Amino acid sequence: MGCCVSTSSRSTCSSGSRGEAVSPLCFEIGFCGTQRTKRTFSDHVITLQNLPSVPKRIFTNGKSRTSCIFTQQGRKGINQDAMIVWEDFMSEDVTFCGVFDGHGPQGHLVACKVRDALPLKLLSSMHSYQSRQNGSGGACLKGDLKKSDGSPEDRLNCLWKETFMKSYKAMDKELRSHPNLDCFCSGSTAVTIVKQGNNLFMGYIGDSRAVMGSKDSNGSMVAIQLTVDLKPDLPREAERIKKCKGRVFALQDEPEVPRVWLPFDDAPGLAMARAFGDFCLKEYGVISIPEFSHRLLTERDQFIVLASDGVWDVLSNEEVVEIVSLAPTRSYAARILVDSAAREWKLKYPTSKMDDCAVVCLFLDGKMDTESDYEEQGLSSATVQSNHSGNAIETDDGQKSELYLPRNFTVRSSEESDSYGRLAAEFEGNVDAVSTEDQNWSGLEGVTRVNSLVQLPRFSEERPNP
Repeated sequence: MGCCVSTSSRSTCSSGSRGEAVSPLCFEIGFCGTQRTKRTFSDHVITLQNLPSVPKRIFTNGKSRTSCIFTQQGRKGINQDAMIVWEDFMSEDVTFCGVFDGHGPQGHLVACKVRDALPLKLLSSMHSYQSRQNGSGGACLKGDLKKSDGSPEDRLNCLWKETFMKSYKAMDKELRSHPNLDCFCSGSTAVTIVKQGNNLFMGYIGDSRAVMGSKDSNGSMVAIQLTVDLKPDLPREAERIKKCKGRVFALQDEPEVPRVWLPFDDAPGLAMARAFGDFCLKEYGVISIPEFSHRLLTERDQFIVLASDGVWDVLSNEEVVEIVSLAPTRSYAARILVDSAAREWKLKYPTSKMDDCAVVCLFLDGKMDTESDYEEQGLSSATVQSNHSGNAIETDDGQKSELYLPRNFTVRSSEESDSYGRLAAEFEGNVDAVSTEDQNWSGLEGVTRVNSLVQLPRFSEERPNP
C-alpha cells in the first residue's frame, strides 16, 4: 500500500519565526497572488520509496536545524520505537514531529510503517483540501475569509482537526488491508504534532506523551503536559469499551494496570484504549480515532519533548523538562534524556528489563547550539547522566532512597503470563473519582512493546470475515 502526494505549488506567505503568526488559511502550500521565489522538495511527488532522501527529514539518531532525536533499544528484544522530525513540512515554517511505540509480534514494523505513511497522509489530505478551495486558479484562501463563518484561527483549527482525523482513519485502514503486515495482534501508539508558525496542532493515540518546557512569570522553567495518556481506565474510554462488549480489568498482581480483554477470552490484555492496528480488539472498543488539540505558542515556550513511555516509566514531566533545559548542548538533549532514563531504570527497577526509549526534542526558537560535541567540552555521557540521575540516592546502609514514581509495569514476559491470577471482578471504574483525575493526565500505568499484550488470543491466526 503506497502513498504519494504532490504539492506542486509554493506560497510566499509569511513564514517568520515563532513569534510571527502565519496567515492562518494560506497553509503556505499554494499561490497567494505572488510569484514563487523558491522551489523546495514539496514541489515534487513524495512517495514511500523516496522518503529516505527527503531533505530535512530525520528518523534516526541525530539532529536537525531545530531538533534532536534519539532512540535506544531496551533489554527485551528488537527496538519497537520509531520517531521522526520533518522540517519544511508543506512549507518553510511548518514542522512535523512524531513518536511511535509498537507492541505485539510485529509492533516494530507497525511503528515504522506509521512513521513513514502517516505524514504523507496528512500532506495528501491538506493538499486535497487546498485543491478543492483553489480550483485551477490557485488563489489564496485569504480572499474567502469574509465569506465564511468563524475567525481564521477557528477555521484553521477545524481544518487541521479534520486532517488529523481523516489521516489517522486512513492509516488504520491501510494497516488492516496491508498484504505483508499482520496487525491482528500488533499495533502502535502515536503522538504527533504539527508546528505552523506559532500554532501547535496535536493528534495522538495510546500512551506516548508530549510535554512542553515553558518559563513562568518568574523566569523559572515549568513542565506543561500537552497530551493525555489514553488508558482503559479513563471513564470515557472504559465506557466505550464496555458498550462494545469489551472487558476492562487488571491482573491480580498488577492492579494498577487496567487492560482491554476480549469478551470471550482472557486475551490479549492491551494496556491502552486507542492504537493503530490491534484489529482483534477493534470491534470491542479499541479505536484509532485521535485526540486532537490546538495551542498557541508564546515567547515563554521553550521546547517540546515527545517520548515513548519507556521514558515516562521512570522520569516525571518535571524531571524531563529539567534534564533537557540543563543539557550542555541542545544537539545532545535527546540522548542525554535517554541516558538519564536508562540510569533510572537501573536504579529504580534493577530486576526489570529496561524498555525501549525514543525521544524527540523540538526547540521552539528555531535554533540549535553551535557548541562542540562532548569530547571538545571535556564532558562525557557518564558525566551528564550523573548530573541528571533523578532523585535516587544511596544511603550509608546501601539502601536506595527515592521519591516513588509509579511506572508503566511493562516488564511482563509471555512465560509468566500463565501463572498470573485475574481479578474476580471486572474494573468498573469509579467515574466520579477518576474523572477529576483525568486532568492529571497520569500515564504511569501503561504497558509498552512486547508487554502491551499479556497473551495472544487463541484464534489469533483466524481472521474474521470482513
